Amino acid sequence: MISTSYQLSKQLPKDLKGRSKSSQEWLIRQLADPYVEKARMLNYRCRSAFKLIEIDDKFSLLAPGHCVVDCGAAPGSWTQVAVHRVNATRKDTKKPVGRVIAVDRNPIYPIEGAILMGGVDFTAPSAQARLLELLDGKKVDVVLSDMAPNATGVHAMDHENILHLAYSALRFALQVSCVGASVLLKIWDGRESSRLEKDIAKFYKQVRFAKPPASRGDSAETFLLARMFKGLKS
Repeated sequence: MISTSYQLSKQLPKDLKGRSKSSQEWLIRQLADPYVEKARMLNYRCRSAFKLIEIDDKFSLLAPGHCVVDCGAAPGSWTQVAVHRVNATRKDTKKPVGRVIAVDRNPIYPIEGAILMGGVDFTAPSAQARLLELLDGKKVDVVLSDMAPNATGVHAMDHENILHLAYSALRFALQVSCVGASVLLKIWDGRESSRLEKDIAKFYKQVRFAKPPASRGDSAETFLLARMFKGLKS
């Protein structure tokens, strides 16, 4: 059997000259990452697909017939997972047909079974108004947010910026979700994470942090998962 270290050494480019240290480290990490190769083999657009797969396998968020809104969807790996698991592609004729709407500031190339809003800033009122039009009164079962700002390298600032996005997704979820719905929010852990957790707990019966195996251990990334939406009192 060929050792992993030998396989890796065979894959690494021999000439990294001219690349920055961070670029070299990123490339080496990518080549050593089994999720990158697995995503390629299964035709997922990026390795982040497995974060949603692992969370869903453990907590059963997605089911055939569900209506899902995927915020920060590009390049589309979470959307790929969602359309399969809610049967939005209608491939299983014996199960209910779901619906997936994906939105991102960046372009999203077509995904079978998904309604795509590429080049659109989810946090803009006009974008959320368009989402409401597409939903046409239908309540949402799951709101997913993999949104993240461009990192500045200043932890406190990055933490604040991603919380802003998480709260934006949460406010939208409260507006459109059916009773019993779920929301999954990506954040970078920091001192305000507990505040977000407490705020979510006002509206959902079950709230927990989740860090799936596909989320790199050295990353501050974590996910807040809230289930069993209580509904809003009029």
